[in-house]
Amino acid sequence: MDELGRKSVDEFKSANKHRIVVVLDNIRSMHNVGSVFRTCDAFLIEAIMLCGYTPQPPHRDIHKTALGATESVDWFYFPSTKEAVLALQEKGYACYAIEQVDNSTMLQDMVLGDKPIALVFGNEVEGVDTEVLPLMQGSIEIPQWGMKHSLNVSVATGIVLWEMVRKQMKL
Repeated sequence: MDELGRKSVDEFKSANKHRIVVVLDNIRSMHNVGSVFRTCDAFLIEAIMLCGYTPQPPHRDIHKTALGATESVDWFYFPSTKEAVLALQEKGYACYAIEQVDNSTMLQDMVLGDKPIALVFGNEVEGVDTEVLPLMQGSIEIPQWGMKHSLNVSVATGIVLWEMVRKQMKL
């Protein structure tokens, strides 16, 4: 395990993070929440905002997929996604919905500015809350060519975070 160069929780907490916050908008599945924690740890993300009825740690089913990432990744709870977005915008974050809507920007075409970003991932069935969409600086869409045109929220998080981190690091 030492050969993998993994950070301890203390090293993770003190490391310079990518200027990205993940916002989970009324996610139902504890396994999805745990998986997002694990992905945010892997990409050294600043924090996760858990909103509405999104489950919160500690819980056995979250820990099952998070594999300890609930200890390393900072997280905060907000009663509504709107409150989380407004708080992030007040701190200077540009907020983007990960959603298939008119005028969305394809993920590969997204151009990042100098501001830190917040990415809002919506409910597994309903997507991002329609009350939240008007608050966004834009929407980002993951290109898909198959029949379904939808991805599990934890898979979508991994895809989007890889691309955003890649862009921030100019890889």
